[in-house]
Amino acid sequence: MKSKPLINVFVSSIGQNAGKTTISLGLYKAFQSCRARITFMKPVGQEFVNVKGLNVDKDSRLIGRVYHIHKNLKDMSPVTIGRGFTEAYIVHPRPQKLQKAIREAFQRLIKNKNAIIIEGTGHSGVGSVVDCSNADVACLLGSKVIIIAEGGIGRSIDEVMLNKAMFDLKGVELLGVIVNKVRPDKYARIKRVLGKGLKAKGIDLLGVIPMQPMLIAPTINQIRERLGLLALCGEDAMNNRVRHTIVAAMEPHHMIHYLKEKTLLLTSGDRVDNISVAVSAHLVHQGPQEMISGIILTGNLTPSVQIMELLKKTKIPVLMTNNDTYTVAAKIEHLICKIQESDKDKIQEATRLVKRYVCVDKILKRFKT
Repeated sequence: MKSKPLINVFVSSIGQNAGKTTISLGLYKAFQSCRARITFMKPVGQEFVNVKGLNVDKDSRLIGRVYHIHKNLKDMSPVTIGRGFTEAYIVHPRPQKLQKAIREAFQRLIKNKNAIIIEGTGHSGVGSVVDCSNADVACLLGSKVIIIAEGGIGRSIDEVMLNKAMFDLKGVELLGVIVNKVRPDKYARIKRVLGKGLKAKGIDLLGVIPMQPMLIAPTINQIRERLGLLALCGEDAMNNRVRHTIVAAMEPHHMIHYLKEKTLLLTSGDRVDNISVAVSAHLVHQGPQEMISGIILTGNLTPSVQIMELLKKTKIPVLMTNNDTYTVAAKIEHLICKIQESDKDKIQEATRLVKRYVCVDKILKRFKT
């Protein structure tokens, strides 16, 4: 009896932070729901953590823990590129060694499996400096590739074609494109026009996923860790998620109009008026979510004992920094928080989005003989 072909999907993108891990999480669940015996791999990792003496790519660890396949972490993350790796490789290149490590890890992973999702790093050319670009690795492992693009039309098609060219050079088949992070008000137009534009290039549009603000929303604890802030109170609510951030440099009667559910308030520690208004709005709010997710007190200024006691009673997380308000606001604006194991809501949302908006059946049919 002839065995079924391996479902071997390589997830690439047109650039960083396009949503490869989000899509990989969702595709893993979708394939699993189709009763595939599936595994995961990120052959070349640039951001990694130490797990029991091994350098493991962060995305491999995340998916390993979410789907309980963390026993295979070493094979899921065979090559990690740390500080000094690239320079050392250029001086003493060893492509055969790296490729052998990736190929052997792949063979161990797919034993008794019939599906694998392989997550690339950045665009098709990333890793070329160590002879392990996405195109190189997809060719090495006999994968078919999906390119993740971000919402747009002209630029998205241009960048897809640029990335496709590298895969074409390596003889790697393109399954199609998934467009991610599309603004809801542009969704219908982008889906229609982009689909037509890609079809003219002989490329399938496999899915169009709308922007979901929750997926890029950090928790108070993630902000605290990334910015190195001091926690004054509200430790039990550090997992509050932040949807909106306001700089309270205005008068309280103006500020109150900008408060929404899950707001992070940035204010100088001596602005008792704005702190008091935020606390009052939080206490009287009747919505399903908290009004104030947290407060960051800037300028290294601590409110009076009475105000601090009030804040403790509300259980609002309060952080403090010696930076000024606008410096902190700029840092938060550019903060990128990738999905973590503790982000149960984000993981659930990622799987829901892929199930609803990606044509998984079309992907699977491309592997049937």
